[in-house]
Amino acid sequence: MSVADDPSFGAPGQTVLVTGATGFVGRRLVAALLADRQHVIALTRDPVRAARVLGANVRCVADLTELTATTRVDIVVNLAGARILGHRWTPARKAVLRASRVALTRRVVDWVAAVENKPRLLLSASAIGYYGVQRQDEATALTEESPPQPVFMSALCQEWEAEAARAAEYGVQVACTRFGLVLGRGGALPAMLMPVKLGIGGRMGSGRQRLSWIHVTDLLRALGWLARRGATEPVAGAWNFTAPEGTTQAQFVHTAATLLHRPALLPTPAWPVRLLLGEQADLLLEGQNVVPQRLQRAGFVFRYPTVDSALRALR
Repeated sequence: MSVADDPSFGAPGQTVLVTGATGFVGRRLVAALLADRQHVIALTRDPVRAARVLGANVRCVADLTELTATTRVDIVVNLAGARILGHRWTPARKAVLRASRVALTRRVVDWVAAVENKPRLLLSASAIGYYGVQRQDEATALTEESPPQPVFMSALCQEWEAEAARAAEYGVQVACTRFGLVLGRGGALPAMLMPVKLGIGGRMGSGRQRLSWIHVTDLLRALGWLARRGATEPVAGAWNFTAPEGTTQAQFVHTAATLLHRPALLPTPAWPVRLLLGEQADLLLEGQNVVPQRLQRAGFVFRYPTVDSALRALR
């Protein structure tokens, strides 16, 4: 397999329906699809704004009923979802997170059920939050076969994936892609690197918590790889989208500080993080050691397999 940066999604001229197209990953996915000579339809709450962001070559629709009975969609990439980190997980916020993932995915699958020409593949985003959290010193690798946990983030991912899985009832292959922390020029990384750039970075809590991540280029390449593979063989089920080399939070900060020629000596205690974020603080302070077992066994080659290579490319 080539390790070129440009993702390939198969034969040109396919039509790909993308939800969450104006998000951090979605914008880059749409650009990659257009560069690969695919047709793109974006499902978005604000078609006017989306058209400005994505360009004139993308058809932007506010509702799937705008697609005619003869519209043929080959692949659906379902990326939509409100931001997980930031707002405290109050009951109202949890309802927003569920609606932006579970309810929207339900709408997409209901549309699949209704149309005559079914997509061949649904690539539906999920998250490694499916596995809950691990104790800081727990080194056990979490694979696609590892069980979920009775915590909110895990339950949310289970509901999200269950809605997507319904598309299989209509002859559509469904691959649930469980994203780790996505590193790129945008998303969470700039905020993570800002303290390091200012010389005030350091470990968070103990720093021993595991950090499972993926470079955005490898994420897009993996989506393209599944799209190509799914044309000739089964790709259904869960896929962990994480790099082969996990790290600890302290090691991540140390690598970033070394590359940026900055110190990383000022720790952030755990208690203010828990005070500020409540339940979701576990995502930052406990961590997970998630490995891309299926991708590696199937022969996918990562362009950025290590934290050092990923951060060097993003400096």
